[in-house]
Amino acid sequence: MTDYNLKKNHRHFIDISSLSKSDCREIIEIAKKLKAEAKKQGTNGFVHQDAPLKGQALAMIFEKPSTRTRVSFEMAMHQLGGKAVVLQGNDMQLGRGESISDTAKVLSGFVDAIMLRANSHEALLEMAETSRVPIINALTNFSHPCQIMADVLTFEEHAGPIEGKKIAWSGDGNNVAVSWIHAAVMLDCELALACPKDYSPLEQVMGWAKNNGGKITLTENPKEAVKNADCVITDTFISMGDDNAEERLRDLAPYQVNAELMATAKKSAIFMHCLPAHRDEEVTADVIDGPQSVIWDEAENRLHIQKAILMWCFGKSL
Repeated sequence: MTDYNLKKNHRHFIDISSLSKSDCREIIEIAKKLKAEAKKQGTNGFVHQDAPLKGQALAMIFEKPSTRTRVSFEMAMHQLGGKAVVLQGNDMQLGRGESISDTAKVLSGFVDAIMLRANSHEALLEMAETSRVPIINALTNFSHPCQIMADVLTFEEHAGPIEGKKIAWSGDGNNVAVSWIHAAVMLDCELALACPKDYSPLEQVMGWAKNNGGKITLTENPKEAVKNADCVITDTFISMGDDNAEERLRDLAPYQVNAELMATAKKSAIFMHCLPAHRDEEVTADVIDGPQSVIWDEAENRLHIQKAILMWCFGKSL
């Protein structure tokens, strides 16, 4: 029998930077154990032994479109024995002007946790301040911690412990890059970012990393960042809500991950992308579909890391 131990208090999952190093490692290790258990099953519709979240309900609020986040969280709750309720922002009173704090207070009486995919990070923080149940950041304009925790899980499956390894980022210093900065500090790996000057990560984030001993470098030269890297990562050059597509494609074109750029990384380097991808924009087809790409494992690991995040938020351990 699997032994699920209930801890005293729930926790919000807001940003990787708000966790302790032991919290980060605990979530990753829970995910590894849950994935190993899942692989013994013959179907994705199974429920984990002992159904650790039986009787628990998760509200999932989406202000932005989603494929991987929605399906992975919904299936995560199913596999853990719980229930997920999907809510679209425009279909709620939230879309008609009800405040975030009032919404949080109401939902706290209906469900046991709230997952929010929000336009505004400030809205997420406001919800966390007033909610009586755990709040999970499923993406904001500032960060995307669920994705990066899945990325770390994927890296360790293919390349061993991430501590001391070099991760390279090429492209826009966006919300995904911000969460990678947080993870690099908390998990003691090296992160080299290559971004155009006007697309660099926020100074406050870089300052936080420096103040916390992060091994973070920022350059405008992709080959400099990728040199001898253990992993190369990029993201779409045009994010949801961007209205200057032509300008962004022009500015970010030199940061495309292609075979020439990958050749400057270690021969054993892997390639990751959070998806959705636009082939021959931010990455060439021969790279994303090539032997160094681990994007499908990365996508699947969203499921296993979501289960681990939920377990951690509910104070349950394996």
